[in-house]
Amino acid sequence: MDLIKVAEQAFATGKKHPQFGPGDTITVAYRIKEGDKERIQNYRGVVIKITGEGEKKRFTVRKVSGNIGVERIYPLESPFIESITVNKYGKVRRAKLYYLRGLTGKKARIKERRVNMAKIKADAEALKG
Repeated sequence: MDLIKVAEQAFATGKKHPQFGPGDTITVAYRIKEGDKERIQNYRGVVIKITGEGEKKRFTVRKVSGNIGVERIYPLESPFIESITVNKYGKVRRAKLYYLRGLTGKKARIKERRVNMAKIKADAEALKG
């Protein structure tokens, strides 16, 4: 059992990401390697679920691209995640937003939650410093 913990700690990135939850609209800057070139691709969508615990935590981001829903699962401790930016905080009453898969148009919108921006800015400064 100790070997598993040692391996997890060795591969942990130690990056700090902002707090976000289901219903929030985020932009994930993901590093993609194509051959010998490397680029950063931004993926913006709504977080529909967060699962796992500790280093194994994963989150699913859903966006609609050309009338087709696209979902992508990211491990939170992935070394390929360059940054995560929270664009909007959503007001939802569920932890898993699977019902969004069946909705289109205005029905698929999520109300925006009011947040204390001073607290968020202070948290962002703490992450940088």
